[in-house]
Amino acid sequence: MRRRFAAMFCAVALLTSAACGSDSGSQSTPGKRDDVKVGLISILDVAPIYLGKEKGIFAKHDINLTLEPAEGGTETVPSVMSGNQQFGFSNVVTLLLAQEQGLPVKAVTNGTNSTGKDGADFGALMVEQNSPIKSVRDLAGKKVAVNTFKNIVELAVRASALKAGIDPDSIEFVKLGFPEMPAALEDGRADAVFVVEPFQQIILSQGGRHLASSYVDTAPDLCVAMYFTSKKLIGENPDLVKRFTDAMNESLAYADAHPDEVRNILPTYTKIPAEVIPKLVLPKWPKDINEDSLKSVADLGKQEKILPGEPNLDELLPAPTNG
Repeated sequence: MRRRFAAMFCAVALLTSAACGSDSGSQSTPGKRDDVKVGLISILDVAPIYLGKEKGIFAKHDINLTLEPAEGGTETVPSVMSGNQQFGFSNVVTLLLAQEQGLPVKAVTNGTNSTGKDGADFGALMVEQNSPIKSVRDLAGKKVAVNTFKNIVELAVRASALKAGIDPDSIEFVKLGFPEMPAALEDGRADAVFVVEPFQQIILSQGGRHLASSYVDTAPDLCVAMYFTSKKLIGENPDLVKRFTDAMNESLAYADAHPDEVRNILPTYTKIPAEVIPKLVLPKWPKDINEDSLKSVADLGKQEKILPGEPNLDELLPAPTNG
């Protein structure tokens, strides 16, 4: 992971020096909409921005929004840093790693949060129905699947292990995509998996069981992901960054207050089966970033050597505003 971000840093430097530009990199023209591209993953977590676009929230803030799906946060970071996209969505560990490696990333607003409810979160550590594993303590020496090494998911599983009183390093982490995990439980490639919706519902439909709500074990009301931009864009076009932030905050509040509309928009950008959508546990979408939870992530990440250095939350998080 560290080598990946070092390579990312070099790639961003080259792209930036090549003046990979965008009209939104300069000051906005009053009365004219800005074209804005956002890099994100096509998952449940980003429903608010799709809903905000549909409801005309971004248009109201003079933004012509284009949403560009990506494979993961490590793909969106270099694209935003180079100016190919103006904003991105990424999990908090990826952003902390990018910031630690010297990339000029800056969070602008919240992305998605755990529900904070043990046993009723949108992500969970799970086993198959007939597994001999009865608790997290039984995971020592077992294979646990995570979607990416040294990321928010692995860190959350480590938090569950520490809470259960076992050494996280006694777990053998294996890397599998979320869509592979239900089958991996059945064929023995993994003894346990950490999944998010809709894969949680798929495993439950196969008789699977919850072991832990690992996001809940990491920190109360954990901030899982945030929207971010480059410090370059903030310096060149602060008005656009403010308008995007305001539109995003409005969209987050709308989504949090209208869960039925969230469920209705999911088929427009995901492949979640229609019969699964009513059963999904939705995350929370507060507009304010839970800084206390990020401090817990930073401390735990350093302790568990997910973050190799000293994270600087002040550099990553938005500057405080009045009112």
